[in-house]
Amino acid sequence: MQNEDAPPVPAEAGVRQQLEAGLELLRRGEIDQADAIAGTLLPSYGDDTDVLAFACELRLAQDEPEDALELIERAIALSPQPQLLLPRKAHVLMALMRRADAREVATRIADLAGEDGRQLWTAGRIHARCENPAVAVEYYERALQAGCDDPGLLYDLASSRFFLGQFEQAERNLDALLVRRPTSGDALYLRSTLRRQTRSRNNVADLEARLKSGIRNPVDAAGCLYSLAKEHEDLEQWDKAFSALSHGARIKRGSLQYDAAAELAAIDGIRSAYPVDVIGDEDGGHSEAGAIFIVGMPRTGTTLVERILGRHSKVESAGELPYFAGALATAARRRMRDSAAANMVEASLGIDFAALGRAYMEGARQAVPGAGMIIDKMPVNFMYCGLIRKALPNARIVHVVRDPMDTCYAVYKTLFQKAYFFSNDLDELAAYYLTYRRLMAHWHAVMPGRILDLSYEDLVTDTESQARRLLAWCGLDWDPAVLAPHSESRPVTTASAAQVREPVHAASVGKWRRYAAGLEPLRRQLQAGGVLQL
Repeated sequence: MQNEDAPPVPAEAGVRQQLEAGLELLRRGEIDQADAIAGTLLPSYGDDTDVLAFACELRLAQDEPEDALELIERAIALSPQPQLLLPRKAHVLMALMRRADAREVATRIADLAGEDGRQLWTAGRIHARCENPAVAVEYYERALQAGCDDPGLLYDLASSRFFLGQFEQAERNLDALLVRRPTSGDALYLRSTLRRQTRSRNNVADLEARLKSGIRNPVDAAGCLYSLAKEHEDLEQWDKAFSALSHGARIKRGSLQYDAAAELAAIDGIRSAYPVDVIGDEDGGHSEAGAIFIVGMPRTGTTLVERILGRHSKVESAGELPYFAGALATAARRRMRDSAAANMVEASLGIDFAALGRAYMEGARQAVPGAGMIIDKMPVNFMYCGLIRKALPNARIVHVVRDPMDTCYAVYKTLFQKAYFFSNDLDELAAYYLTYRRLMAHWHAVMPGRILDLSYEDLVTDTESQARRLLAWCGLDWDPAVLAPHSESRPVTTASAAQVREPVHAASVGKWRRYAAGLEPLRRQLQAGGVLQL
């Protein structure tokens, strides 16, 4: 056992080698072999913090976050430097959908950090992941004052300020970052999205100079090109905008390892596995009401709908919660271990949907304590509408629809960091869109009257009538405050953080037509798929 008054004593050399081997097995996804190593180490070294931390990682990989939490808490209790293990505890708590508890851990990290800038930065990042950018900014600023000068800290600070609507401060942070890391594609792109560029104030010449000087990293080069495309579009230089965009998209797609066919097959598999007789009647599931799911393709106005609903006195937004998909995946993987299911979709048919709904609501209510109704604005939950119906029969589902070409162009021009990998190639984007439309048509067919389709075009041209329709669907009384979503002060932690702070407008309707020639291959595929009106 380690002496609490001394630094952690490393496990003996042989054990250290086993730990390294076990962690490498985890990285490769060889869970059974890693489990064998843990089974050897824990009986003899169960008080060693390194061994406990490894076992925690293993339990997370085995979809046993409760066991992982017990292990990391034991390691923290034994360690003379608990602050080094607390970030792992926060990660486990987030896996358990315990956002409020993760925030408390972040606060403890900050309390123990003193003048350790990196620990303060870590505390801020936990708050940012918990949809709490205001507190994240506080910790990031303290980290800077403590002497942490990592460019990544400046980027995180700028991102949180972007979500808070602090655009001028965010731009200053990014300018400072770009002095240190002049080819950072992420920083360049975020800088361009902070505001609408004008002829008297833009970064076009700066971006062109950086590209001319050469950017070796393809991801950074793509970021710079997406930035240039956005600024050219703001300046209504349509040809230059599409040229930069298509160039950046090709580079970005080339940097990804993404199997588009496998993703589409998985979505089609959900459609096949959940016919009307599987969706069932009103019985079953967790009966608690209060959840509002806003679903659809990204960049269709889901954030605008969230902001409109969020202005209602009885509604709070939890942001884009990963909870439903995460809890579903955990339940399905556990089911696979105990059944002969061939894949995750097949395994999901045998899960306890009431338990899934109950776990989801517990996590959602901890995310926004005291809320009457809770918005979950995770667009990709469109995949799970039928499963949401089985788990939470009294939930409300709002499907935001937009013109197919405007939708696909808006997705194509957005540089997503770690999501929507189909967005960088027009063929893959068209295929994904058609798969999405087929699945939504299926959900409407097998559970008629359970999903509200809300048109983006109608919403921006006739906001009040559509807002009344939306509130009625959610069982809410009329509240005129919903007509001023741009006045909402709460953070927006999506790519729409700048746009939704403007009054509702229709300026983006039909924007794809500016690029009709370049988007012709996309239009042909969508027309062949039957989703365009001739």
